[in-house]
Amino acid sequence: MTTSRTGTSWLDGAVLYQIYPQSFADSDGDGIGDFAGITERLGHLSWLGVNTIWINPCFVSPFRDAGYDVSDYFRVAPRYGTDDDLAALVEAARGHGIRVLLDLVAGHTSDEHPWFLHSADDPSDHRYIWTDGGGPAPRGFVPSPGSRPGAYLPNFFESQPALNFGYAREKEGEPWRQPVDAEGPRANRAALCEIMDHWLRLGLAGFRVDMASSLVKDDPGLRETVRLWTELRGWLDRTHPEAVIMAEWGDPAVSVPAGFHVDFFLQFGGENDGLPMRSLWNNGQGTVLEHWDPLDCFFDAGGGGSPRPFIEAWREATSVIGGSGHVSLPTSNHDFARLACGARTREQLPAAFVLQMTWPTLPAIYYGDEIGMRYIPDLPDVEGSRLGPRYNRAGSRTPMQWDAGPNAGFSTAAADRLYLPLDPDPGRPDVATQRADPDSLLNLVRRLIALRAAAPELRGGGEVEILNDGFPFAYVRGGRYLVVVNPRREPAVLPLPRADLASARPVESGGVALDADSVKADAFSYGIFEYAAGP
Repeated sequence: MTTSRTGTSWLDGAVLYQIYPQSFADSDGDGIGDFAGITERLGHLSWLGVNTIWINPCFVSPFRDAGYDVSDYFRVAPRYGTDDDLAALVEAARGHGIRVLLDLVAGHTSDEHPWFLHSADDPSDHRYIWTDGGGPAPRGFVPSPGSRPGAYLPNFFESQPALNFGYAREKEGEPWRQPVDAEGPRANRAALCEIMDHWLRLGLAGFRVDMASSLVKDDPGLRETVRLWTELRGWLDRTHPEAVIMAEWGDPAVSVPAGFHVDFFLQFGGENDGLPMRSLWNNGQGTVLEHWDPLDCFFDAGGGGSPRPFIEAWREATSVIGGSGHVSLPTSNHDFARLACGARTREQLPAAFVLQMTWPTLPAIYYGDEIGMRYIPDLPDVEGSRLGPRYNRAGSRTPMQWDAGPNAGFSTAAADRLYLPLDPDPGRPDVATQRADPDSLLNLVRRLIALRAAAPELRGGGEVEILNDGFPFAYVRGGRYLVVVNPRREPAVLPLPRADLASARPVESGGVALDADSVKADAFSYGIFEYAAGP
């Protein structure tokens, strides 16, 4: 689709920060983070240079999937505060120059939502996907909990019934399938607009959309799903032209042309099932699905990985997207292991942030990654966090570590009342300690964000020239900045590919040096150099 980006041009300079609200900051001592806690900590985000935050689902929910099972889209969950508390957060963030996005769960609700309770007793209600009870239900359907015959289709867990956005095609023996223009799918598309309109009118800047590719069922090539989002984007541009929608899709070459302003490289998605992100970060020691092929990621000390899968996927996506939207590269997220995971040590993290902040993608920082919080293994299953024998999302959802005091400054509650246990490591990183240390990861990330803000050449959409896609990884941004990253434990040397680079001055450097003939990169090193481009 071709759309105007005038109202959303602010995205070009955005640095996104994801907040898992349960674990960010607890203001009232109940052990669970809340809106007021986020408001109290906005100074940290402003100091860091973040200008856009995305908050995971905060609506009324029974929390069988950490809030991704919504039972009321128009009220916030009491454990996070009130609508007024959210409004105060949005207003305070605006004062810091920070926009706030919420998480929209578009494809399903909780099985406690009034819509579903009504539908389970009324065969004429087609807001959800139901069989008619005329024969055995297809695999994966769940028997009706009400008086209605038949079974319903869940979208993820059984407690998350799929909203009916229609089927892209008919199937013999399944007469209950409805087309995308039937009454139920039309009602659900209208409901999404109503929900977005409600929150956007209260000052929110947009939404990250959960499972955005899952809406229309049996949709080869996702053609009807794309058509649905194109329709919704048209509505958004007409009614809220400065608002944005970001997709949890994992395939920017499809989702951005469909209408999303941003899509993320994720641990899943696309024809290669999330390989671009996993090939960078996933060392197989945190969240691992059994069907993933084992691989050596690029940011592994052994040096067996390569940046090429990421580079190729980025090139393919941007060749389709052009200037119509953004690809976002996150450090991690609430469903995936943190950068600091398993054998990866803190000294390996700076190089990862240098790549993220200098590559032509929209950077997304998961809360706590800026100080090197680690993935915590062997935690209990909390609010549906465990997805498999080697996949417990709780390890990436532990409380933010603000200082060296009790509960790391997250909460005044007793330790056993915290949403999740703290990192038990007595040497765990924290914001206060790192803020006082100019050589800390936190201060490096702050400087990188400031550099990105000051240098348009380093933002998304700028030119990139790859000089070496091995070790060290080296590239030029905008004809002005040379970036060198060596994520392995062995040093690396690269013959200087161009004479004009020899006089480049270091802007940020940790273990990388230039001379007249070569680039020398120590273990786990990084460097950003500015040079005068030739005529």
